[in-house]
Amino acid sequence: MTGGRRAVAVSHLAPGLLTATVALYMALVAFGNITDFDTNRAFVQHVLAMDTTFKDPDLMWRAITSRPVQDAAYIAIIAWETAAAAVLVVATVLWALRRDRARRLTTLGLLMVLLLFGAGFLAIGGEWFAMWQSEDWNGLDAATRNVLLAGIALLVVQLSPTAAAQGNSSTT
Repeated sequence: MTGGRRAVAVSHLAPGLLTATVALYMALVAFGNITDFDTNRAFVQHVLAMDTTFKDPDLMWRAITSRPVQDAAYIAIIAWETAAAAVLVVATVLWALRRDRARRLTTLGLLMVLLLFGAGFLAIGGEWFAMWQSEDWNGLDAATRNVLLAGIALLVVQLSPTAAAQGNSSTT
């Protein structure tokens, strides 16, 4: 292997492995939510119902107590997790094949994860539905870990040199 090819292989190692890590994690999260539907369904129901918060009347108007709406929200979360996992699995394969498209697809998948856990869980769940007030149904720590993992992976992916810049023009 020549020096240029070795550099391309190494430059794909960190982003590829981080992409694979987040892909595996998201696939396991989605699989767990599908095969053990009721466990996290209860989490979503309690967060949306705001039934374990301080029950401040100025905030409780935000509560969603409709089971069909709660279930629809949970199914949407699972669908988003599954889609993010699928995008990241394909991106992992592209990293292994040393394709430039890997960066774009990884970026998409990681942004999906960041939107779910950052906007969905931290902002909407944590602030709008006051999840931070609940001792029993507070997922802010887990959401923060997920944002951190996806955010670090995104930084590594964006800062790693492209294969084309390293002398490999393979973009298929």
